[in-house]
Amino acid sequence: MSPNLLVLAAIACSSPGPSSDKCDGSDCTGDEDDTGAETGRETGELRVPAEWEPQEAVWMQWPQRWESSYEPAFSRIVATILRHEAVHILVHDSQTRRSAEDSLRDDGGLGDGVIGGAASPQGFQITWHQIPNDNAWMRDNGPTYVLEQGEVRIQDWGFDAWGGAFGDTIPSRADDAVPQAVGAYLGLPVDTVDIVHERGNLDFNGSDAVILNWSTIGDPGRNPGITREEVETAMKRHFGVSRVVLVEGAPEGDLTGGHIDGIARFIDEERVVVADCSATSHCEPGGHDDQIYDAAAEEIAAQGLDVIRWPFAGSVDYRDAVFDTDYMNWIVGNGFVATVGFDNPATDDAAKAQLQEWFPGREVYVIETLESWYAGGGVHCHTNDQPASGVD
Repeated sequence: MSPNLLVLAAIACSSPGPSSDKCDGSDCTGDEDDTGAETGRETGELRVPAEWEPQEAVWMQWPQRWESSYEPAFSRIVATILRHEAVHILVHDSQTRRSAEDSLRDDGGLGDGVIGGAASPQGFQITWHQIPNDNAWMRDNGPTYVLEQGEVRIQDWGFDAWGGAFGDTIPSRADDAVPQAVGAYLGLPVDTVDIVHERGNLDFNGSDAVILNWSTIGDPGRNPGITREEVETAMKRHFGVSRVVLVEGAPEGDLTGGHIDGIARFIDEERVVVADCSATSHCEPGGHDDQIYDAAAEEIAAQGLDVIRWPFAGSVDYRDAVFDTDYMNWIVGNGFVATVGFDNPATDDAAKAQLQEWFPGREVYVIETLESWYAGGGVHCHTNDQPASGVD
């Protein structure tokens, strides 16, 4: 999921190359291979950790002035994650950092010490990075992490602002460089993959399966002429999976082509939750969106996975839009799950209880993110989780 055209149409900025405390723009290249020939790693075990496995940190890109309405939600997200693990925040410039610090203080309730890098009461820190970026949706343009024989590597897939779906004025050059900058800071090898794709369209079970939407990766605006066979081969080669589940179709208004993190999510190695329209939702049973969800459920089940349907319990009015109360856009972290909130106590509380059942032993948070949702995404879209090394 990604930003709304009305929100992003105001963007007009130049994007210098990446920089951070450990990367000055001259040493931000990794082990590049434009053909992706080396990222398959012909030898050695290769896999992508499931989101519920141990994490080192969560990374975010702080909203700039054209997305400043997201700041209160960002601050709540950061404050929540800091109870459980470290947070890295990318800021485009010093002005963005000052705005972030003000919001973390006013909206997130964080003290000046924690904002400045001191440990939270639970022992976790914020690390700031002045690295140029174009948007606040780091799930999509940030690194894709893989484990090779237990060691973490970064894959740098291409990013072109969602295939240009939001217009020619939407910049993406700085966003496209972010994985290289993160890899340089972390001292991790970075493998370049010559395919345009967003991390929000990949969901892994941590072993042998990935689910993604063909309508996104097969979009001619991203990858002209790519075939399903080539996509399946790329998934197996770069991620070490044997089951590639390709669903198809974009829900109404979703210009990403239907990122999978709004359609289907693994909750363990064999169970997948799939969205569903209901008699009380805005989308109608049997309608356009419902047909996409039903077809996804059928395809996932055909791959031998257990499907659980999660009906939208209701809808909310916000500004000039009507939203289904869709809680699929959750992030799982160390000891917690955080999902979108719609300022609707009945459905928010029910979603919290359901996620608690699916993720026992983790604290569940419902974070009101209506401004982000109006722009096209939620908690998962704004975050990029870095797995811990040596977890195999």
